[in-house]
This record gives sequence, structure tokens and C-alpha cells, in this order.
Amino acid sequence: MLDLVEGVRQNPVSDAQIRVLIIEDHLMFAEALQAALDGTDDIAVADAAATAAEGLDAARRSSPDVVLMDYRLPDGDGVETARAIKAEHPKARVVMLTAAASDDVLRQAIAAGCSGYLTKDQSVDQLLVAVRAAHRGEVLISPERLSRLVNNSDDRTRPGADLTVREIEVLRLVAEGLSNAAIAERLGIRLATVRNHVQSMIGKLYAHSKLEAVAVAVRMSIISYAE
Repeated sequence: MLDLVEGVRQNPVSDAQIRVLIIEDHLMFAEALQAALDGTDDIAVADAAATAAEGLDAARRSSPDVVLMDYRLPDGDGVETARAIKAEHPKARVVMLTAAASDDVLRQAIAAGCSGYLTKDQSVDQLLVAVRAAHRGEVLISPERLSRLVNNSDDRTRPGADLTVREIEVLRLVAEGLSNAAIAERLGIRLATVRNHVQSMIGKLYAHSKLEAVAVAVRMSIISYAE
């Protein structure tokens, strides 16, 4: 896989570009991803890896903004790799790529702190949109799929009893797919304030990410997609 990124290292990514790390063991698919991403002005592949171990090393080396993560890797699965990357690089957005949609994989990805979940049959344009959206902090999962997930979830201790009115308002906007910046603009408050609300609601809902917080809130009828 090192040959895939040899040209990337000869042409460093600029500060203005979104730095992407590809972790994918199918060479042809990885090459297609790199060609599509490097064909844009605002996105560039900073590194690539074919295994979980190589992916962790590549993340340390390249400090990516967005990670496109294959679910099935030769030495492990993408969920555990995503969790490890998020632990070392909390600001990195991890988007899980799978060959087939699976509610179980989606549930695991949410718990691991992934920012999105896409199938490999997405078009090039859809993948580019996804990378940009992930970089902005937006949710990359359809309300329909998330709704089905929470409806099939097992019951657990009721969280969120101490959410404030403002935190619930932010939750609704997160569920709509708005980024923190867009929420700040919508509500007329500072971005730092939105971030504080998001972190607070994640904790109060015993979640690991914004996606999981929304899933829990919907399942507990704190918010609904009909609102």
C-alpha cells in the first residue's frame, strides 16, 4: 500500500486542504478513492494503509482531518481501529465504509465515535460530499436508518433526565444533520457555547458521540424526527 501514497508524500498537502487518510485493503478501491479525492482542490489524501496496524501508524504520521475506514481489515475490524484512532486523535472524523449496509455495524460504529457510515456503492460525488460534510462535523447517516436502529435497540437505564431546554434544542438540530457552526448560526449563539452544549448532552445521555446521543434521545422519546 505504500506505493499508493508515494506521490502524496512528494506533494505535501496544503494547510487549506482537508487531509484524508484511507484505510482500505482492496488496492483498486483505495486507488479509485485517492484519484477521486486528489482530483479536487480542497481535499487531498495525506496517507493510506491496508491494515489496522498500518492505519494507526499512518494516523500518527499524517494527523488526518477525515479517515475513510474499511470495516473489514486483514488484522482486525474498522470499528476497533476507529476507536483507537479517536482515542489518539479526538478531532479526526472517521467515516466507516462497508460493502453492505448493516444495522449491527452501524451501531458499533456509532459507539466507537464514528462520524458517518457509508456503503461502498456510493458515487464519487457522494463520497466527496461525505468527506466535506464529515470535516464540517455533520452527521452522515440518514434519519430513516438511524430511526430503524433506535427502534430495534434494547432498553437500558433511562438517560437524559437532566437535559436542559437548550440542550434538547441543540439535539434536535444535530438530528437534522447541522454542524456545530450551523447550529451556532441558527440559534444566534457562540460556537464555543454550542460545543459545550454538545459535550454536556453527550455526557447526560451516556453516549460516546453526537450520533449516539441522537440515537439515545430518539429512543427515549426526548426528541423525534417528526418535530
